[in-house]
Amino acid sequence: MKLAGRVALVTGGSRGIGKAIVWALAKEGAKVAFVYRSNQEAADKLVADLELDQHEALAIQADVKDKKQADAAVEKVLEKWEKIDILVNNAGIIRDGLLALMEEDMWTDVIETNLNSVYNFCHAVTRPMMSARYGRVINMSSVAASYSNPGQANYAASKGGVEGFTRCFATELARRGVTVNAVAPGFIETDMTEAVVNAAGAQIKKAIPVRRLGRPDDISNAVLFLASEESSYITGQVLTVDGGLSLGGM
Repeated sequence: MKLAGRVALVTGGSRGIGKAIVWALAKEGAKVAFVYRSNQEAADKLVADLELDQHEALAIQADVKDKKQADAAVEKVLEKWEKIDILVNNAGIIRDGLLALMEEDMWTDVIETNLNSVYNFCHAVTRPMMSARYGRVINMSSVAASYSNPGQANYAASKGGVEGFTRCFATELARRGVTVNAVAPGFIETDMTEAVVNAAGAQIKKAIPVRRLGRPDDISNAVLFLASEESSYITGQVLTVDGGLSLGGM
């Protein structure tokens, strides 16, 4: 198994893409802790399912926007398994609306959840990873960081920030054996994108060269690669996983 003996922490890990990432890492031998916001029932079920499949797992309730709670979540993992080898900053939300009609909380909630949380957890794992001289950090971006979509100024700003942060953080930690990369999904079939997909219908698939929506496993496979030894010479990069959507062809 590629990740035998490794310890991973995934934010937003109880459903959708995050859940797929948790399973992918666990199946490759990692001990996996994941952070969830409020759905304890879903988190408990995921832990039970993982343990039934002979994987070690830990669910941590926390608000990723809160630095103290992020620090406490990291400390819980260190107390249980003594290290964190892999951090996946997956937690994210959308609050779409044209800027002229966007309330302040729609802006701040998205920036704090999607971008500030990346700082919170990266800051918390920096010293442990530097001391171990090993680490894999994978931040979740989006094609929205590079391609405009009306009504998503807040979301695009947060993901653009994630990509800039990823490049700078990668430069800072490269000499300590820590790689930092991002994954930028296109349209993936999850609860978060359901409303957008339903509204656009078949038009979305026509815009995607491979003619299908992405699946959570398409993203978790990319994360798994960046978390593995095979990616040791890759850092500061954004891996776009969108079925060709960003190519802009017809």
